[in-house]
Amino acid sequence: MSIDFVVHEEADGVGVVVVEGLKAGTKCAGWIMQEDKTVAFTVLDDIPIGHKVALKDFAVGDTVIKYNTDIGKVVAPIKKGAHLHVHNVKTKRW
Repeated sequence: MSIDFVVHEEADGVGVVVVEGLKAGTKCAGWIMQEDKTVAFTVLDDIPIGHKVALKDFAVGDTVIKYNTDIGKVVAPIKKGAHLHVHNVKTKRW
């Protein structure tokens, strides 16, 4: 199985896309590094390489965890498999 995204550990809510041209409707596979396991689901949006994919549903106000670190607050609902970026997550720093 080829890997489309990577996740540091199972507690993370996002994965980082590692392939070019991940298109909406594509069944993708991810590798959770710390637990050495894979997950699979269908991507809801086109997601560029290096960008994040949601591994679960997020509600407005939820905290997003990546690499076991708080990377921001959800400002618009996000579904599992959706593109997670500046349009739906904002930093808590300002």
